[in-house]
Amino acid sequence: MKAVRFHEFGGLEKLRFEEAPEPHISPTEALVRVRACALNHLDIWARGGTRSERIPLPHISGSDISGEIAELGNLVSGHSKGEKVLIVPGISCGICDYCSNGWDSLCDSYKIVGYETQGGYAEFVAVPGANVLPIPDKFSFEQAAAVPLVFLTAWHMLVTRAHLTPGETVLVWAVGSGVGSAAVQVAKLLGAKVIATVGSDVKKEKAQKLGADFVLNHHIQDIPSEVKRLTNGRKVNVVFDHIGEATWEKSMKSMAPAGRLVNCGVTSGGKAEIDIRYVFVKQFSLMGSFMGGRGELLKVLSFFEDGKLKPVLDSIFPLMEAAKAQERMEKSQHFGKIVLKV
Repeated sequence: MKAVRFHEFGGLEKLRFEEAPEPHISPTEALVRVRACALNHLDIWARGGTRSERIPLPHISGSDISGEIAELGNLVSGHSKGEKVLIVPGISCGICDYCSNGWDSLCDSYKIVGYETQGGYAEFVAVPGANVLPIPDKFSFEQAAAVPLVFLTAWHMLVTRAHLTPGETVLVWAVGSGVGSAAVQVAKLLGAKVIATVGSDVKKEKAQKLGADFVLNHHIQDIPSEVKRLTNGRKVNVVFDHIGEATWEKSMKSMAPAGRLVNCGVTSGGKAEIDIRYVFVKQFSLMGSFMGGRGELLKVLSFFEDGKLKPVLDSIFPLMEAAKAQERMEKSQHFGKIVLKV
């Protein structure tokens, strides 16, 4: 099969469009003919060697996958060949205490498809049968690939972790990203007011169309001061952060007393200083969030079926141009999801 792989860690030049062995499936797996695969920052971290000990080489990235079932293991039920599907991006045991309570991503055996396993930058991918879900009828393959990881992450952050409620105000950093654009929609679905940030003025209108109540440029505006002004001094109840080091102090200054900061990533670095006195006096909650459970994704997909949530597509590249697609992401030129058409 055709695939984009890297054989060693490094820059964009390490990506090769080449022939690779077609995967073989076990009795509990499904072979999916990939039609579309969306990019995530995880793909860039994998190529760069972040947690390299967990990444099999040569490696095929790609966690957000849609396609058609090409083959089913004899222990997989409820699906048929030719069925249009998307892939649940997290693999877990399904039977431990964490999995049983919907906290799949805390399972000892948890893996992310396309990071610790071979992924969707290829014509075929093998995944557990439990990770295959039917695509909503009105979705194209490209739209379906734009949904799983980012909307699952946003839902887990805002609903499961931060318990965002109607009438609260949330600050969402960098809404041009896939997870940021998902967070705006989930927050509005929950009845919250959204203050969004973008890295360029050309992205402001797109953020407003997603439903953001206020949009700020985090490169040229003082975000804590603007948040204070927009909220008449009250500040925000929840901060949705996936940037890390560059935004941490600004996030802390933007929170109202008893505010909750929830973080799922560190695209700017993972080191930050905290004045613990400020945390306990203001009674802040600082929370980590990592992916989410299969049940949460099923819930999220129900909102796509009635149009309350929508995939956000930035651009579509052919598989052979995966390096160009990743370069677009690295330069933050995108708004929403960048998708590879296979």
